[in-house]
Amino acid sequence: MRTRTKTLKTETKTTVITDRAYFRLAATAVAVASLLAFVFPVQARAEQKKVRPQDNFAIIFCTVWDSHDRPVYGVPVRVRRADENKWRWQAVSDHRGEFGVHVPVGQHDYVLQADIKTPKGKPKPEIRVHISGDERVDTGLHLPE
Repeated sequence: MRTRTKTLKTETKTTVITDRAYFRLAATAVAVASLLAFVFPVQARAEQKKVRPQDNFAIIFCTVWDSHDRPVYGVPVRVRRADENKWRWQAVSDHRGEFGVHVPVGQHDYVLQADIKTPKGKPKPEIRVHISGDERVDTGLHLPE
């Protein structure tokens, strides 16, 4: 049996809470907390920006491979349009060596370059990808030894 003591101005009042009431109160608190944890993330997702039909995009999906054809984790990759010099997008390969980049719809060529250290005089590994609409292009980027 649990007891709780409250001190008022001039008198002391003791409230007795039985084990059954205590567990009922604890179970109610857990139920309310679970309900709140379920409701608020759903509301947060509902408030996110809605993708409208005119907000189309293309996806460049790439896997980074080492010289022994094994996927490589943690490789930073930069992406730019072939006719520009500025790198506009960047991504890092995940545990499967994969990453994806959303690019605008339209006919464009893109250059993907692994942002790694290379020996002096050797270029960084890169590939070219052509996008012709709102499509997904799968490709692979092979790293040198």
